[in-house]
Amino acid sequence: MDFGTKRVGFALSDEAGRMGFPYAVVPNDGRLIDYVREVIVQKKVDVLVVGDSKDFSGQPNPVMGKAKDFIRTLERTCDVEVVWEPETMTSQEARRDIDGVYTKSHIGVDSSAAAIILSSYLSRINPPMPTDPDAGTIDPYDGK
Repeated sequence: MDFGTKRVGFALSDEAGRMGFPYAVVPNDGRLIDYVREVIVQKKVDVLVVGDSKDFSGQPNPVMGKAKDFIRTLERTCDVEVVWEPETMTSQEARRDIDGVYTKSHIGVDSSAAAIILSSYLSRINPPMPTDPDAGTIDPYDGK
């Protein structure tokens, strides 16, 4: 979850729990808590990964207080484990297109940032996938 004062971005993982994918962007309004509870139940969410928003000096930024208040309320009313994951510059990263060009559009940025946060968490907790030693490699220079 990428918590913002105006919008909140959500991402879900693949079934293997290896990658995060953008899911939704919803307004940060009085219906947010009900929406989050609904997604947790419908999508069978076990762990809610929330962006830990800090400034460049490592101190919580102004959004963090509101995010922590929201999560405290959620935890009182919903049975879900909450994990805080560093989110420095994820919205800026999400604003880059495939060519690395910055876009000013807000469309999809928050859910893309949430996917980056979730993918970071999943990469950290999951060991690397085993490789198949029998699969071999393709040598582009072998002339075949």
